[in-house]
Amino acid sequence: MKITKLETFYVRPRWVFLKMHTDEGLVGWGEPVVEGWSHTVTAAVHEMGRYLIGKDPRRIEHHWQAIYRGGFYQGGPVLTSALSGIEQAMWDIKGKALGVPVHQLLGGAVRDRIRLYCHVRWSDREAYLNPRTDAEAKGFTAVKTSLFDAVRFIESKAFVDTVARRMASLREEVGDEVDIGVDFHGRVGPAMAIELAAALEPYHPMFIEEPVLPGDVDALARVARSTRIPVATGERLFTRWGFREVLEKQAAAILQPDLSHAGGIWEVRKIAAMAEARYAAIAPHCPLGPISLAAGLQVDACTPNFLAQEHVTLGETYLAEPFVVKDGYVDVPKGPGLGIEINEEAVAENTYDGTWDNPRLRHEDGSVADW
Repeated sequence: MKITKLETFYVRPRWVFLKMHTDEGLVGWGEPVVEGWSHTVTAAVHEMGRYLIGKDPRRIEHHWQAIYRGGFYQGGPVLTSALSGIEQAMWDIKGKALGVPVHQLLGGAVRDRIRLYCHVRWSDREAYLNPRTDAEAKGFTAVKTSLFDAVRFIESKAFVDTVARRMASLREEVGDEVDIGVDFHGRVGPAMAIELAAALEPYHPMFIEEPVLPGDVDALARVARSTRIPVATGERLFTRWGFREVLEKQAAAILQPDLSHAGGIWEVRKIAAMAEARYAAIAPHCPLGPISLAAGLQVDACTPNFLAQEHVTLGETYLAEPFVVKDGYVDVPKGPGLGIEINEEAVAENTYDGTWDNPRLRHEDGSVADW
């Protein structure tokens, strides 16, 4: 079997789908994208294609090593995201060729169903409990929220009190049985992160996510040591090498590798094994599309230290059979490969030019804030 073509599609709202063709008629799907940099990542996919065309897609580890290590410049969001989507597509083909889901090739399922968490803005907390909403109908037992936008290096007592009130209100609305993750989004410096964590502790968050920007693991460890709340991080870390120091310095209790950024399915499974040896959990990051989610579910199925899976879509537009949530869980995928069938008519109907920009935050004085 040989790879004959790499085909990419920009699809709404901000995703890139990759279709890998083979000379035996099997195709594999992946999702290589960096939010806001679709054209750049797609160019990298096709540059990597110069190596891949004519190669056997089932030699996944060999090709991963050849692309990652053979190009001299290693890692980073663009190159690793392009490689992640390619790797997902190769696993999809291999599973289809063997007639088994990917998780069967990674040791087999260790659970019968996979817990998901959904997003809720603090201002939408009332809607979360409305029985007519999907959130309650699907019985989610975990949600994630962001309680603030731009944050200065040092904020006022009024700001801290406002954040605490929002969290208190959300906790009151959802009750004690629902876990709440709080996403700091890397917008906060270490000193403010410690103060905000102290204000949130009475409401027992499931985790605080990216309390500080990646890049200074000592700062992250300082925050982790200061609070009883588990610290989560990892959406902007790439490959096992990017997570090594976080684990060594016990800077996070929950790792959040992204299947479309961190290196793909097998790389995230390796990261999870590293975390397991340090008594840390994984909660894969996924603000992307249904192919990235499908890849994450394969890892979730076979990973003992899995906590919960992020998602923003169940594939209602692009999957022939969207994922079905019941009591906050989806069943372990049973179909071959990634376990999904892409609705290619929907892909064709929803392509766009690939232009999408991240929101831009500003402080009151007009200076740039971290988004």
